[in-house]
Formats: sequence, structure tokens, C-alpha cells
Amino acid sequence: MRIRKKNWTEEELETSRYLINEPEALKGKWREKFGNENPVHIEIGCGKGKFVSEMSKLYPDINYLGIEKFTMVVSRALRKCKLAEAGNNIFIFCKDAEELENLFEPGEVKRIYLNFSDPWPNRKKWIKKRLTNERFLERYENIFGERGEVFLKTDNREFFEYSIQSFSEKGWVLKNISLDLHNSPFEGNVMTEYERKFSEQGLPIYRLEAYYGSSMKE
Repeated sequence: MRIRKKNWTEEELETSRYLINEPEALKGKWREKFGNENPVHIEIGCGKGKFVSEMSKLYPDINYLGIEKFTMVVSRALRKCKLAEAGNNIFIFCKDAEELENLFEPGEVKRIYLNFSDPWPNRKKWIKKRLTNERFLERYENIFGERGEVFLKTDNREFFEYSIQSFSEKGWVLKNISLDLHNSPFEGNVMTEYERKFSEQGLPIYRLEAYYGSSMKE
């Protein structure tokens, strides 16, 4: 991903109060970092930060973490948090989803958002990189502990169907499946940058909720 460097990029990466430089040092200490016992929700691949920053303002009793693996994109998410005047319930950091188990103890995360994740080509060489591949679902289970949930949105039908199969094969419970989110009864949707772009092009947005562990019973 090629992202142009802005004249404020370095400043955001050096001074932003929303940035965490060494998230692995906070494993097991996230509630201490936030200063409360509120649930922790994470967005993997937070992009420019529109979704996670808006969520943090709408739900001040939830702690939010935006995870992004590209440094230049992290700087934009930090900028978005500042311009949105986000509160003390959100942080952003640069890490790959491969490292989740090095960042969280079991039970520290209650919900994961996967918004317009890279669908990767449906080939053996690439499919294991999909964030709903079995090996990633096992990582999610490990950081959830007894229970957790994944909320997914995408514009890619093939990736969506693959994700449904992947969750189902792992025994997760699926709820609120939508094949056209913006023409559904669902309320409270917060759009991402990609979502707005795709919606303006007339493309349907697919959404689901997947529940793991004891949360399956609810």
C-alpha cells in the first residue's frame, strides 16, 4: 500500500496522545492503560480511523483500539482522532494481525471489527492471509478467552461467503447476516471511508456478526 507522506505525518507519529508505540508491553494491562474496567473492542485494519474514532465518541463506555500495519496509515488514523476530538477511550498502534496473541491476554478483548479487510485471491497461496481464515479465528479465540464476537463488513461477496463457511466450520454462531446492509432494517451503522465509496457506486454491503464461546448462548 502506497500512502503519500503528509507534512504533519512525523508530528502525529511523534506527539499524538492516541499512539501506542509498544503495545506488546501492555499485554495483560490494557484496562490499566485505559484506567477502567470497560470492555475492549478492537478494529483490525483501522485504515484512516474514521470508523473507530466515531465509535469511540458514540460509545464512551467502551474502550477502542485501532490496529493498522502500515505506519503512514497509522498517522492518518491519529490525525482523524485528533480532528474528531476523540476522548480517552481510544488508542491506535501499528502491528500486524499475526501478532495478536503477543498483544492480549485471554479475555482482554470482547469484540473485533473487520471492516473491508483485504479479501485476498481465492488461491491456496493467498487464502491463508484472509482475516477469517481458520488460523486467524484460532487467534481470536485465544484472545477472547471464554467468549467474544466478530462483526464483519465487506463489499466482496466471495470473501463474505468464505467467511460464513469459515465461522460455521469452527462452530461459531452467526447472527444478523445482511446481503445489502444499507437497504436493511439494521440501525446504528457507522460507515468507513471504503464503505461510503462503495455505497456511492451502488455496490451492496455485506455484514454479519459471529459469536464464539459462551456468547453463543445469548
